[in-house]
Amino acid sequence: MAKESLKTIAQNRQVRHEYFVIESFETGIELFGTEVKSIRQGRVNLKDSWCTIEDGELFVKGMHISPYEQGNIFNKDPMRVRRLLMHRREIMRLYGTVKQEGYSLIPISLYFKGSKVKMQLGLCKGKKLYDKRDDMAARAAKRDMERAIKMRNR
Repeated sequence: MAKESLKTIAQNRQVRHEYFVIESFETGIELFGTEVKSIRQGRVNLKDSWCTIEDGELFVKGMHISPYEQGNIFNKDPMRVRRLLMHRREIMRLYGTVKQEGYSLIPISLYFKGSKVKMQLGLCKGKKLYDKRDDMAARAAKRDMERAIKMRNR
């Protein structure tokens, strides 16, 4: 079986700062032709996007895909709600989990898997301010240790 190539298109870097990512999932995304062409040019933004489950279907909201320049009447609204593709069992399991206090579904990244556009979706729990401070302090300490080791090995 041939190994499929993964090419990252866009990442939501805020996610790991704002949330604890409990679990991540791979989903397909329902797109139109001009949207795929625009994504190939890298004109997509996941920054303020989130996902909801309505009537047993999974939707991504707030994801911005810029209109394709060579497209005309076929261009869609850049902020339209797009359906995500997952098995119904997985969606219902997520629905049960999201109903718990404080859980959210947040897009982490968008990438090509072969010729298909896929989205990595995270089941997340919001961080408090002190959690964010702890993470920043841990990162700074790690950076200082690496810098000290590098200076010592010269």
